[in-house]
Amino acid sequence: MITELLCTAAAVCLYVNTLDADFCYDDSRAIKTNQDLLPETPWTNILYDDFWGTLLSHSGSHKSFRPLCTLSFRLNYTLHGLRPWGYHLLNVALHALVTGLFTAVSRPLLGGGGPWCLLAGLLFASHPIHTEAVAGVVGRADVGAALFFLLSLLCYAQHCQARRWRWLLASLWCAAASMLWKEQGVTVLAVSAAYDLLVFQRLRLRQAVLLLLGKKKNVYVLLSVGSLASWGAALLSARLYWMGNKPPHFSNSDNPAADSPHLLTRTLTFLHLPAANAWLLLCPDRLSFDWSMDTVPLVQSWADWRNLHTVAFYLGFSLLALFGIRSGSGSAASKSKETNGKLHVSNGKLMTNGNGYHGPDSNHNTEPGPVKVSLNGSPSLNHGAAKASLPTTENLVLFSLAAMTLPFIPATNLFFYVGFVIAERVLYIPSMGFCLLVAAGARTLSVRLRTRGRRAILLALCVALVLLNGAKTIQRNRDWSNEENLYKSGIAANPAKAWGNLGNVLKNQGKMAEAERAYRKALHHRGNMADMLYNLGLLLQENERFSEALRYYKMAIGSRPTLASAYLNTGIILMNQGSLDEAKRTFLTCADIPDENLKDPHAHKSSVTSCLYNLGKLLHEQGRHEEALSVYKEAMQKMPRQFAPHSLFNMMGEAHMRLNRPEQAAHWYRESLRSKPDHIPAHLTYGKLLSILGQKTEAEKYYLRAIQLDPTKGNCYMHYGQFLLEQSRLAEAAEMAERAAELESTEFDVVFNAAHMLRQASLNEAAERQYERAAGLRPDYPAALMNLGAILHLNGRLAEAEANYLRALRLKPDDVITQSNLRKLWNIMQRQGLRVQSELGVQRGDL
Repeated sequence: MITELLCTAAAVCLYVNTLDADFCYDDSRAIKTNQDLLPETPWTNILYDDFWGTLLSHSGSHKSFRPLCTLSFRLNYTLHGLRPWGYHLLNVALHALVTGLFTAVSRPLLGGGGPWCLLAGLLFASHPIHTEAVAGVVGRADVGAALFFLLSLLCYAQHCQARRWRWLLASLWCAAASMLWKEQGVTVLAVSAAYDLLVFQRLRLRQAVLLLLGKKKNVYVLLSVGSLASWGAALLSARLYWMGNKPPHFSNSDNPAADSPHLLTRTLTFLHLPAANAWLLLCPDRLSFDWSMDTVPLVQSWADWRNLHTVAFYLGFSLLALFGIRSGSGSAASKSKETNGKLHVSNGKLMTNGNGYHGPDSNHNTEPGPVKVSLNGSPSLNHGAAKASLPTTENLVLFSLAAMTLPFIPATNLFFYVGFVIAERVLYIPSMGFCLLVAAGARTLSVRLRTRGRRAILLALCVALVLLNGAKTIQRNRDWSNEENLYKSGIAANPAKAWGNLGNVLKNQGKMAEAERAYRKALHHRGNMADMLYNLGLLLQENERFSEALRYYKMAIGSRPTLASAYLNTGIILMNQGSLDEAKRTFLTCADIPDENLKDPHAHKSSVTSCLYNLGKLLHEQGRHEEALSVYKEAMQKMPRQFAPHSLFNMMGEAHMRLNRPEQAAHWYRESLRSKPDHIPAHLTYGKLLSILGQKTEAEKYYLRAIQLDPTKGNCYMHYGQFLLEQSRLAEAAEMAERAAELESTEFDVVFNAAHMLRQASLNEAAERQYERAAGLRPDYPAALMNLGAILHLNGRLAEAEANYLRALRLKPDDVITQSNLRKLWNIMQRQGLRVQSELGVQRGDL
């Protein structure tokens, strides 16, 4: 127990600094934008959605059905919302529990709670490869699966000793729970079978094969292993059925080898990837948050030098397996030895301690203990009799290899393609077998070293290994403390993805120039990344570099024709530039994109809905209100759960208002306010409708409520001022107009409308100031110049009025109102004997 506590404490100490970490990388999609975590979402949704909140039956789903993990996220959200510390606290607690359980599993395999069991536990607690699973919140799926993986294995070990079927039933249910944390957990059933045959029964590989083929008889073992196999088949069948009997779809950047048309490339690359993963376990010197795209270049020919790594890996693995198979045959047939080389005999019978295991062997003997011998001289299979204290070293090696290999098989692309090249968190469970193998090797080496000095050196090396791992883990925790550090740490391994993600972080920090440089560096390494092209376009658009932004959006669409967000922003820019027909075509193209085989169907649907919303606004501004309503209704049909519909509902109210349908308009205004009670535009539009319907007092309440919601928003004062003007409350209206213009002195529409209101209130001098400000904001807008000329005309500043009329006519020569006002002005000027620029200029068209 002390050993387990020490290892658990080490695990907590190594990761305690992650409690202050922020959400990183995939945490945003799995937690921040996952609707399944929200209290208002029925909790049963987690039974039908994948880990990311996408419906499992959807073609774009990753098919990662992990309801127990999602349920734990929902619990975190219920307790403390989106504060990261609680999520990290639970991750660290789970890792500590897993470390303690792994140490407990190692105890009977490595000779009790001695130094080798401690070594295995500390190696697992400190291995840097675990940082992604523990420090990254989404890694909880792997840690939670490991917890029930070990519980299932411990229950099965109890079943082997006591032959109590309730322990087997508990093991099976824990295996199901492990799979519901993450798919990889189902492999504990195969590991449990390996434990029964290699550790408890201590069979040679040939004997195990003969037993499973039915050529050896052992009812208990066959029933137990058969139960494991049947339960595994049932779980996998249910899992396949629940995900719609279809495999997930991944982009070629997620797993480039799977997308290669060449069999040789796929074969050599897939053979190399396990070697690359094994190297991360052996020497975790270079770790990365993302190993996708070209981080591991494809192995395309036999001449690639990395094939030597592949051969060395499989050769080493085969030698270890052969050691277990070959050496086991001699030891199992040899005489049984106690630690002093003799059997304990009492009344002519072999003696054990009466349970499944002897006490720890202080001499670390790895020879088998008492074995019953059948009449033909071969070892008989155990039917629940007491076993020796330790499995043979050979069988322990085989079991360690099985514990390392079997949980990794789902990630090998052997049975189906996976959506990653290398994923460090996938190694969390296989690393148990690795740590056990290292500890077993150190124990065996210690037995063979005959002097205390050499054993001391070995012990010092083991301590150094743990300390080095711990130091690397602490350093790696700092990388995972926030997204900026994480992405900077990944530049060496995956520069394209790291620079791109770093650009997003810098942009959110307001460092636009640095963000642009980061995006361009990402595109320098990989120029066809649609997301990066889109993000760069978005940054340029925010900096009002619209032409450049439009070019990058179109490049993003060319790289990924299904990127709906790029269509959305392209359409918005085109609409603002006056290219209305092209904007309309862009929005319609986006709306017609099928939402199949998409990485994030929720985000796609949101962009499609926004495209339809903007298309409806375009039609609405063109006076085509029935068409706008039809588009709005289509947007409502395609609207995802997480889409905020208040603006859409408000625009539907506006369309009905223009069609003189006040009752329908009122309904949609109320729906908008129900969806978002602090939505200011809905307060203003609903107030206007109530005013038209004669409900003046109620209307005024909505205007005042809008101002209360945001006292700094000039538009609210402008609308309220217009309402006051209609009520002939001129002084109050003028006050509102002045306040609106001062608050939003750079917004042309607000200033221009404020000038109109002041003019209607007969405050001509104040109106003149605002018209001058409006003309300064839009000097190329004819209406601004014409109205400035008109107010100057009224205020008696005739020469200045004439100049502004003429400027307006140069921009719009056929404007009848301006021409009429100019003639009236000239008549006055002539009567006063003032010189005009050209009396016949308008008719001659030379203005």
